[in-house]
Amino acid sequence: MKKIKLALFASGNGSNALNIIDYFSFSSLIEIGFVLTNKKDAPIVELAQKKNVETLILSNDEVSNGTLLTKICLEKGIDFIILAGYLRKIPAELLTNYSNKIINVHPALLPKFGGQGMYGNKVHKAVFESEEFETGITIHFVNEHFDEGKVIAQFYCEVTKNDTIETIQAKVQKLEHNYFPIVIEKTILN
Repeated sequence: MKKIKLALFASGNGSNALNIIDYFSFSSLIEIGFVLTNKKDAPIVELAQKKNVETLILSNDEVSNGTLLTKICLEKGIDFIILAGYLRKIPAELLTNYSNKIINVHPALLPKFGGQGMYGNKVHKAVFESEEFETGITIHFVNEHFDEGKVIAQFYCEVTKNDTIETIQAKVQKLEHNYFPIVIEKTILN
């Protein structure tokens, strides 16, 4: 039986991408085809290479080219694309060719604290400044609008008066690491 092949798109430290690589490393059903990044100095490049995962480093112009991205994904037999800290808008052509097959994790409970420019600690700072009582993660399909695709799952954590931006970030990252790979697996095997 042919394994389902994932492409991981990542722009940053790569903790989610690395967690996904590790989660599926012994799967008989799912494998990682490659990691794609638009930042040659992103820590995920070295981390993925250490795990013997092919790494593609493309320029911002190249990752904006939907024809190129679609060609790469189709040639490499990619079934699903996972955004793991990927900060670029997905081109329309790739969205068309991978409709309901591009999954993202957002570090807040959408629709709150989503949209263009809301990523990483910017989200946690907004949650902190809004004096929210809870935050969490939203795992969703990607569409043409930032953070507006159909929600697959949400997971919550408490925000207390003693929390800081850093402790909120740590709580949210723990949710991401605990749940993102499991939800990916359940979503693509259904």
